[in-house]
Amino acid sequence: MRIRKSDNVVVICGKDKGKKGKVNEVFHEKNRVVVEGAGKMIRHVKPKKEGEKGQRIEFFAPIHASNVALVCGKCNKATRIGMKKIKDGNKQRFCKKCQENLD
Repeated sequence: MRIRKSDNVVVICGKDKGKKGKVNEVFHEKNRVVVEGAGKMIRHVKPKKEGEKGQRIEFFAPIHASNVALVCGKCNKATRIGMKKIKDGNKQRFCKKCQENLD
């Protein structure tokens, strides 16, 4: 997966289409990401003890990585990510629109 934690992304489809946010968590084995501000869910919790109140817990659910696009820092547009090898054998991500390095 080419999207990493703390990348800025935009949601490209689904109920939160167009929302921008930062990636808080990445689940590589399920190919999902948690984006701050997108995929908000509410879980209702019953009271466990007598006298305790029930509550609503709000959280951001993971969304599939194919539903988000990385936002380039230079051109500030949603873009695809390219990979290129550098001299020491490591890989580096780059923006397909402006050819700027993302790492």
